[in-house]
Amino acid sequence: RFDVLRAACVHPVEHYGLDVGLLREGGPADFIVVDDLDAVTVQRTYVEGQLVAENGTTQIERVPSDTPNRFAARPVDPEAFRVPAEGDHLRVITATDNQLVTGEEVVETPIEDGQAVPDPDRDLLKLVVLNRYAEDPEPSVAFVRGFGLDRGALASSVAHDSHNVVAVGTSDEALARAVNAVVRQEGGISAVAKGTHVLPLPIAGLMSDEPYDVVARRYTRLSDYVEEELGSPMDAPFMTLSFLALLVIPKLKLSDQGLFDGDAFTFVDRFAESPPQE
Repeated sequence: RFDVLRAACVHPVEHYGLDVGLLREGGPADFIVVDDLDAVTVQRTYVEGQLVAENGTTQIERVPSDTPNRFAARPVDPEAFRVPAEGDHLRVITATDNQLVTGEEVVETPIEDGQAVPDPDRDLLKLVVLNRYAEDPEPSVAFVRGFGLDRGALASSVAHDSHNVVAVGTSDEALARAVNAVVRQEGGISAVAKGTHVLPLPIAGLMSDEPYDVVARRYTRLSDYVEEELGSPMDAPFMTLSFLALLVIPKLKLSDQGLFDGDAFTFVDRFAESPPQE
């Protein structure tokens, strides 16, 4: 047991020659007190000899501060997500659960009233990126496979690296509800079907100011709602969604500027000239 503790605590300090962590005379008194060496439950934490936490509760006086956030986008109408059918074939992002890398497919364009529309029966959904830093931005819209939604939509302001609002959904109406739930909170993650569920993230649209256990429970309930009510088979739909706007990771991604081919490192049209692969 002590060999494990030494490997975790002492060896790194000695290896890198750090002036911390050894409780030597003259050194910083940074240490924890645990209940026993089996469970290793932290009871108290000391920094520079001062008690800073006890039994999971901070002992540091809170300093009031403004919550940093930059969020200018306003609610959008479903019509903003319409895509005129300008071609017979769509270039589609293929997403994989828990993966950063995406693929690309070319499929026949499902058309209704002159519009390219989602087809949940074929797991063909709309993907939207909305610039959160502008008041009235034009949404960027493409199509994606892999989320397996039967109904509704997801949205999030955690969207690496620009952290705009990214959303995936089965209809323009559901997308608008999910996106607007995030916009009205000025950051968060949301899921909509019959109801609307949202976890606010008021700190830069990325973090919560609630206790971690409260956030964890709300996130779990939200994820369960996506599985049970929206029908997604993904283990981590929000995590997968958060990387679909990260242009530097191949293959096909969507930014607020349009569809981007990471291999060719250029923007591409959402309609393709080649015939479908399926």
